[in-house]
Amino acid sequence: AITLLEFDRKLFFEQKSASGWKAGEGARGGFEFVEGGSKNLTEEEQKQDEQRCMWMAYAAFHLGDYRKALDTYQSLIDGGATDQMLYVYQGCCLLGLGWFAEAEEKALKGPSCPLQNRLLFHVAHRMNDENKLMMYHQKLNDTTLDQLSLASIHYLRNHFQEATDIYKRLLLENRDYTALNCYVALCYYKLDYYDVS
Repeated sequence: AITLLEFDRKLFFEQKSASGWKAGEGARGGFEFVEGGSKNLTEEEQKQDEQRCMWMAYAAFHLGDYRKALDTYQSLIDGGATDQMLYVYQGCCLLGLGWFAEAEEKALKGPSCPLQNRLLFHVAHRMNDENKLMMYHQKLNDTTLDQLSLASIHYLRNHFQEATDIYKRLLLENRDYTALNCYVALCYYKLDYYDVS
């Protein structure tokens, strides 16, 4: 299936390279025939296309189409995009695909940032590397995203009480995060508190 963003991008490039009649400019008006337009993009068009591709990759990732998101990020890099965060985003896609060594390699190419640390934290867990897991655990901050990441690792490691404590604290701070109630319920279920869950 093609998304609206992909359709918009395809339509833009078809119009950019199409031949046909074009309304004339100036007082004379009329029409003139234009032979196949240029495929070269202006600087503004390049920025718009890069932004469109970023949204396409974002949408594909969140729909679980990690391969498509990975390929879109790679096409941006091949096209000369200079944003180093693209490597971290690729690492996230590779983690979703289950390619942990490649995810770590891509993540380390990107800039040091909280997302990179969370990604490497999850990769270390998946690769059963306790030393790296502890190293990245120490780099986690007290932000909501870092704490959600920590709680998910506790859950995956069957440390349900620690995960519950983090989720309950986050729920007090963020009442509108309704998914936290589900996470707490899952933890209580795993702790055999069926009536509470």
